[in-house]
Parts: sequence; C-alpha cells; structure tokens
Amino acid sequence: MPNELNLPSQPNKNIYTVSRLNADVRLLLENEMGIVWLIGEISNFSAPVSGHWYLTLKDSRAQVKCAMFRGNNRRVSFKPENGKQVLVKARLSLYEPRGDYQLIIDSMQPEGDGRLQQQFEQLKMQLAGEGLFAQSSKLPIPEHPQRIGVVTSSTGAALHDILRVLKRRDPSLPVIIYPTLVQGESAAFSIAQAIGLANERNECDVLIVGRGGGSLEDLWCFNHEAVARTIAASQIPIISAVGHEVDVTIADFVADMRAATPSAAAELVSRDQSYKLDQLVSKKRQLIAAIKQQLAMHQQQMLIQQHRLQQLHPKHQLQQQSQQLDEKETRIRQAIRDLLAARKQQLANLSHRLELRSPDNQLITAKQQLTSLEQRLHSALSTRMNKEKYALGLLAEKLDAVSPLATMKRGYSISSIGSTVVTKAKQVKADDMLTTRFADGKITSKVISIES
Repeated sequence: MPNELNLPSQPNKNIYTVSRLNADVRLLLENEMGIVWLIGEISNFSAPVSGHWYLTLKDSRAQVKCAMFRGNNRRVSFKPENGKQVLVKARLSLYEPRGDYQLIIDSMQPEGDGRLQQQFEQLKMQLAGEGLFAQSSKLPIPEHPQRIGVVTSSTGAALHDILRVLKRRDPSLPVIIYPTLVQGESAAFSIAQAIGLANERNECDVLIVGRGGGSLEDLWCFNHEAVARTIAASQIPIISAVGHEVDVTIADFVADMRAATPSAAAELVSRDQSYKLDQLVSKKRQLIAAIKQQLAMHQQQMLIQQHRLQQLHPKHQLQQQSQQLDEKETRIRQAIRDLLAARKQQLANLSHRLELRSPDNQLITAKQQLTSLEQRLHSALSTRMNKEKYALGLLAEKLDAVSPLATMKRGYSISSIGSTVVTKAKQVKADDMLTTRFADGKITSKVISIES
C-alpha cells in the first residue's frame, strides 16, 4: 500500500517535538542575542501577588512582551505606569509553554535617567578597561594629614557638613577650600580645574571632592570623563564624597577612596581629640622610654670607658707588673722547693738502695770512718805539702831525672792487688783490697763497686 502521507520510512533526527523546538529556540535566542537595551512605552502592566512584573513595551509600529522578576524589580526607584517611557536592560528569551518570545528585564529607568545610566555604564566599562579603577594605581590616604583640601561648592551644604565635622573632631586641622560648580553643564570642567589647581599649588595632603545629594542629573558632572581622568592623574590622594550613601558615581571608582557622604569623608581624614590625646600620651611614653634607653646605653659606655682608662692608668699597670713579679717569685720558690724535694727523694731512694746492697751496718760505719779519715788525711797532706813544697821541690827536681816518682808527682798513681799492678778495670772485682801508691805514700782501699 503506498505511503499516502509521505512519511519517512526511517527515523529522522531532524523531526522536532513542539517542546524541543521551543527549548532550542529559547537557547538560541538567549545565547545569540545576549544583553539588549530597549526604549519603549509601558502597556498592559500587571503586578500579581508573586511580586513579579509583566508588561508590554511598544512603539508606534510594534510591541514585545516582557517579564521582570521580583529580585530585579526591587531595585527600580520609580513606580511603572502604563504610558510611561522607560529604558530597560534585558535578555531575549522564549516562554516555552506558549511559544511566545519575550524580554527578561534586568533593570529599568525612566527614559531620561535611563539614557544617562547607559552612558554611565559605557564610560565605566571604558575606564575600567584602561585600568583607572585598579587598586594598584590608587594612592594611600595619609594617616595623619597636616592640611585638608576640599573641592566643592562654597555655598553648598556639603562644605558646611565637612567644616562642622572637622571643627568638632580636630579644630586645629587647617582646611583649604577650592570652590567649584557642582551642578550644570560647565560643572565637570570647573571640578577638573579645581583639582588641577590643588595639584599645582601642592599645599594639602589629601583632597575631598564631592557635593550633597541630588538626582542623577544633579550628580552627573561627577560621571564626566574629564573629572574621572583628572582624579586619576592627581598626585594628591583624593576621597570622593558625592551625594548620599546610595549614590554611586564614576568619581567614586576612580578616586583613591570613596566616602558615603561628605561628613563621612571629614570623619576619615580627621582624628578625634581624645584620639590625639591618647597618641600624645603614647608618644610621651615612647619618648621617655627612648630617653631612658639612651641614658642607660651612655651610662654603660661610660662604665666601659672608665674601665678602659683604669686599665691604661700607670698605677694600674705598676700594680699589674708587681703582681706578675710576685706570681713569678712564687712560682720560682715553688720550683726550688719542688726541685729540693725531688733531690731529697732521689737521695733517699739511693740511700735505701745502698742499704739494701750493703753486707751489714758495720761496713757502712767503717766506710763513713774511712771517708772521714781520708778527708782528714787529704787535709793534713795538703797542709804538709804546702809547708815543705819548696824543699821537696828542690829534691824532686834532682830525683825527677832518675826516679819514677817524678811521674807520680804529676798526678799519677799505681794501684795493685798484692804484687799485681792493676792496669785495667776488669782486673778488679768487688771486695778486693786495692793498694794505691802515690808519690808521697800509699793507701789501701776496698773495692765497693765497679763502673765500666
């Protein structure tokens, strides 16, 4: 049977369901179109209990349905009404259940304010791209400024608020006023000139630039590109204080600091008198501590110098040398005592060894007597020889030629054991009786020990 409906015999992936088609179209619209700005007249406005807004934006030839959800419409500062011209920032989307394409509104302003807001956003993006809002390019606000500059209207409420706060908190702080227009077509250039003049004169540490509250049109001079670039180029730190806390301007982004109000700016740059008093007390304590530390350090240095002077004084040097001599004398005396003690100990050791080797005590006594007799004999012989030296000398000269005694007189002697003359030490042994003949006599001795 022929296929009367011409349906494909094989599954085709290009066949959509309605829900799939609407979903794909929604994604296509949202991804391709992105954010759009749109001016139109409100009609069919409704605000159900859910808090969301539904409306139609139209012009003379077309219309488009819109939705603005509760989270976004809370930021709208006016009441939308049918017939009112508005500027909206929205995303293009599709309501899938009905297949209706619509706008999802993110923000809404009256047409006049909206155009200004659009210019604000464009300039904001441009300056941000150039880095004028970067935190790294901002100057630090001095903690204790010595002189304050104020760029504002000389008759405005902002100046009176600033001066009132400064008078209350820090009446001694000098204030320099750079009067300028803060509203109108020429206000932006007047503000830029005042900031330039303050930089040229360079007589203050920080500038407060601002005015009191007002509408978007009233504050628009602080959204001017010339003011923004002049603030960015300022060598003096600038605090932006424009309008009320909810008001935000381009000057706030470019300035080194933003204050919610002119009064808040005055609070930032001034210090309460009690704070100054606390600072003064703290500085006094630090100064006293520093003086005490310096005095202690100098006193310590003086003691060191006194000690060095005492070390170099002649009297001290003499005392040192005298003490050194006493110490050396003490060491010498102690060395002598130690040497004598050592010698005595050696002698005692030798005596003990001698006692151990002696046959008996009688031999020791005999030896002592013999030694005494030898000494007396030597003394007697010496005396006798001195008396008769001359006489004996004459006789000796006669006998010298023929008598061997001449040789003996020259200090030689002849030792013998019995009838054997001793010529070598090895002929003698201990306990031998040795007869020693001199020129004037002989002596008999007993051999105690032999040394080679």
